[in-house]
Amino acid sequence: MAENLDYKCPACGGTLEFDSATQKMKCPFCDSVFDVSALQQKDAVLDTQQADMGEQPQEDSFNWSDSATQEWNDNGMSVFVCKSCGGEIVADENTAATACPYCGNNTVLSGRLSGVLKPDFVIPFQLNKAQAKEKLKEYTAKRAFAPKSFKDENHLEEIKGIYVPFWLFDSNIHASVQYEGTRVRTWRDSKYQYTETSYYDIYRQGDMSFNNIPVDGSTKMPDDLMESIEPFDFSQAVDFQTAYLAGYLADKYDVGMEESIPRANERIKHSAEDTLRSTVQGYASVMPRFSSVQLLSGVSKYALYPVWILNTDYKGEKYTFAMNGQSGKFVGNLPIDKAKIIALFAGVAVGAGALAGVICKLLGLF
Repeated sequence: MAENLDYKCPACGGTLEFDSATQKMKCPFCDSVFDVSALQQKDAVLDTQQADMGEQPQEDSFNWSDSATQEWNDNGMSVFVCKSCGGEIVADENTAATACPYCGNNTVLSGRLSGVLKPDFVIPFQLNKAQAKEKLKEYTAKRAFAPKSFKDENHLEEIKGIYVPFWLFDSNIHASVQYEGTRVRTWRDSKYQYTETSYYDIYRQGDMSFNNIPVDGSTKMPDDLMESIEPFDFSQAVDFQTAYLAGYLADKYDVGMEESIPRANERIKHSAEDTLRSTVQGYASVMPRFSSVQLLSGVSKYALYPVWILNTDYKGEKYTFAMNGQSGKFVGNLPIDKAKIIALFAGVAVGAGALAGVICKLLGLF
């Protein structure tokens, strides 16, 4: 059997959970509250495992270095024994924190977060389950083209707080872009109107630094969904402790650091190009002709970010929503009421026709 950690209340023996409102460990049975730092000895298990493994961070061929390069060794499903009731907890190879299906005891699967695989940082949850439910109501209420029945009959089937693994990339880069710009001048005389278009070669370059560019490290989470709930405020990140996971689910990464580099480079390139483009002003049009971004140095870190996932059912269809567990930013796809869209365009057409009639009468066209 694999090893797991759990957190028991010293006062009553109940299962402790991390409380997002107080940022402390709280017992839901006797309401006792404990500082997360008071439970730091639990992480000594992970630190001991890290020392025993003797692994050192490796520098990769892309000139990135990182603090968690080793790939996970376990495959398939694992079985853990619940320390509260003795029941067996079956978890897939990427689960790092879960709850016992028999007694609900929260547990951290320590082998998934040990050694050099231990996350460097975690952003604790700031918003709770009740707030996530309320955000769902607000989100659906504001969508004008969602069917009214969706707002009334959409059933929340599942809501779960998950610590999602992210690779964070810091980089120093040199970027250069060449643009073609135009300026247009018009004038007229008694017979003709003239237009003169002037073309310019525009160059921009500069050195830039980027910190904590996130790349989703879990195949379970769609990248576009995770990027839609950004940004996360890394200033609220703390050194990783397993206690922050109590009461939530957590996944370990199954997309390695090196696999995440292309996406990080793409995001950095786009950000650098946007920054340089913002300095080009005063032209009628600007078209990029060539761009180059060179990585001067880079470092990666491994962190867990808080995300609420809400799964709903509407007329047999599944709809998934995600909420940033730190900021409350909420995203998701909704069904569209086609009748509302048709009515809108019909109204626009009628309004445009009426306006055209008024104009024609004023001009004496009929």
